[in-house]
Amino acid sequence: MLVFAPAAPAFSASAVPADKPQVLSRWTQTGSAGYNAWAAARSDPRPWAAYGFDWSTDYCSSSPDNPLGFPFRNACARHDFGYRNYERAGTFPAHKARLDDAFHADLQRVCASYSGARKTSCDGTAWTYYQAVRAFGVSSHDTPPDGPAA
Repeated sequence: MLVFAPAAPAFSASAVPADKPQVLSRWTQTGSAGYNAWAAARSDPRPWAAYGFDWSTDYCSSSPDNPLGFPFRNACARHDFGYRNYERAGTFPAHKARLDDAFHADLQRVCASYSGARKTSCDGTAWTYYQAVRAFGVSSHDTPPDGPAA
């Protein structure tokens, strides 16, 4: 008697797609194409479920999400996405500078919609946020379990 067992599926539900690093890289580049691709995926993350991305965010952490009325919330969310996913991949230090630069580029795109003194104010606020993440932005791997050192 012959018994035919079904062939094992080529893709296991628990397997992470091999192109995850490339997708993560594409979504965290400084250009608007990277931002737009990330934003589209964020609006419907279901097709990306197999990738196991961490979509969680606290937006701009303890800083205002919309300082002086400037909508920085989404830029902060993408910055969190990059930090959290590169941290999970174990490659955060190698990507931190680019993630911070992408954050600044996202903020500059927000500021580009303003003119005159309002744009100058937005640009200055964006620069301040960028300098803060460059100096103080860390992954949880960089922070001791009981918090940052005093």
